[in-house]
Amino acid sequence: MATPIVRAAGEGERYWFFGGGVHEWLVTDQQSDGALFVFLDDMEKGKTTPYHLHPDETECVYVLSGEILVNIDGHERVVGEGGFTMTPPGTPHAFIVTSDRARLLALHTPGAGAAFYLGASEPATPELEAAAPVDFERVTASAARTGGMQVLGPPPFAR
Repeated sequence: MATPIVRAAGEGERYWFFGGGVHEWLVTDQQSDGALFVFLDDMEKGKTTPYHLHPDETECVYVLSGEILVNIDGHERVVGEGGFTMTPPGTPHAFIVTSDRARLLALHTPGAGAAFYLGASEPATPELEAAAPVDFERVTASAARTGGMQVLGPPPFAR
């Protein structure tokens, strides 16, 4: 059964995501009875995702601050503060942070992909955040184990 949630800023669970960046989980799949998964994503310049897809989830991203370059199904576009993306299930996509910092609000529906993110994350600590480790092998292993994401290849952006 879904649980009502009201959170003040900073009250979500904080995780270091080994794809790079700190997530603040606002609503989990368990709290929403599987309907959705919502988190904030705070990242630094150059953070990128592999080219990937979510087989069963729609992914929506709202850019709260900063700027990203997104590639959705081979089409690239810069998305800045106040911009929005919606990626349907099964659609290949990736992004890279092009500003010094970016903060995104991400929503996945249904929320089954939360297991993928949990498997590719650790509770955030100051030490872990300072080290800023990126481990795409862990991300890929969690994707294979949970089915919440399929890695298609490296980031499609020229470095």
